[in-house]
Amino acid sequence: MPSIIAMVSSSLYNIVDSIFIGQGCGPLAIAGLALTMPMMNLAAAFGAMVGAGSAAITSIRLGQGNRAAAEHILGNVVLLNTIMGVLFTFLGLFFLEELLYFFGASPDTIGYASDFMRVILYGNVVTHMYLGLNNMLRVSGYPKMAMYLMLLSVAINLALCPLFIFGFGWGIAGSAWATVIGQTVPLILQIIHFSKPTTFLRFRRGIFRLSGSIIKSILSIGMAPFMIQSCACVVVIIVNNTLATHGGDLQIGAYGIANRVAFLFTMVVLGLSQGMQPIVGYNYGAKKYDRVRKILFMTMAWGTAITTVGFVVCEVFPREVVRLFVSEDGSGDATKLIEATVHGMRVLLLMFPVVGFSIIVGNFFQFIGKAKRAIVLSMTRQLLFIVPLLLILPKYWGSDGVWYSIPIADAGATLLAAVLLIYQLRKLRLSPDSESSI
Repeated sequence: MPSIIAMVSSSLYNIVDSIFIGQGCGPLAIAGLALTMPMMNLAAAFGAMVGAGSAAITSIRLGQGNRAAAEHILGNVVLLNTIMGVLFTFLGLFFLEELLYFFGASPDTIGYASDFMRVILYGNVVTHMYLGLNNMLRVSGYPKMAMYLMLLSVAINLALCPLFIFGFGWGIAGSAWATVIGQTVPLILQIIHFSKPTTFLRFRRGIFRLSGSIIKSILSIGMAPFMIQSCACVVVIIVNNTLATHGGDLQIGAYGIANRVAFLFTMVVLGLSQGMQPIVGYNYGAKKYDRVRKILFMTMAWGTAITTVGFVVCEVFPREVVRLFVSEDGSGDATKLIEATVHGMRVLLLMFPVVGFSIIVGNFFQFIGKAKRAIVLSMTRQLLFIVPLLLILPKYWGSDGVWYSIPIADAGATLLAAVLLIYQLRKLRLSPDSESSI
């Protein structure tokens, strides 16, 4: 539950930010915000690579009773997040406008996108460190504290966002500043926590040295979420450019809204998955495979139920959902954006009930150290299904081809996930001694 609440809160403040931007800055600002998604996904990819990889091997080391190794992982998390955060900030700021035009920006949306992304890049190191240390909090026995810090970040963001946008008149940049400040405060509290001598895993002398073996383990397991986020970046770039060609800026805005709504439900599933991760990792490290199977089946059932609820809400009440982001003020742009989003959301979520199962299975392989299978699942959905469909279907169906590509890819990826899962479970049942921890 702490993981679910934390992830939902994170998703909610992204949605509420979009609502404030849409209501305070207009439909084109929503499109500008959608254009930042590839860069946000790429930044998240590097953060996820370190965060997910370090969390998985920390859980396994704790299951093996090796606390000293877990603390050395903590030190490497700090160093890796700092290095990656600084490099991404420098390169992102240097090539910002060129990248945004490559992502599908137009002269009408580039100002909104660059104003938002520039501020986010200023705080990129803070974001990486905050998310990385929150993962370490959760797997080291402090899931409630991780949740409270995430909720604190959300509360600060939600308090500052309307103040900066409507009160100070900072526009879309105000939302970005609220995000950065909202993450800085809990990061300070995380550093204080890991500095206390009574903390289970804490900062000690000697742990802040890059270790080749630790980095290799982190990156090998973290490569799966990195590839997922990186491929998502590629997909969004293709989506934005294809929608710009076949529908214009408002179609990009429609995709941004629909994607954020879907993301709310997938974040609930990811919260379940994060709750599963330390239990699966610990018991897999301890070779208690019956417990591994039990928690996996339980999480898959709940994950499928949650995405099914999202499917029902967005198929039955799409207009009510979209009106949260855009007011029907009689302007042509607002009306067009609402209609495009209602239609697109219904198509985008056609296969949404099976997405929960697919997410849980992909993360399961990551959590037990089967990085190659996790990467296969992530790469297959994004590159072997979605990208070819995005390149082919819009030639015949226009913007509808973009929307339909995603549910078709979801169906194919779910079938592959089921096949790989059945193989892995048979292996655990028939030859458990062949399984070895990393």
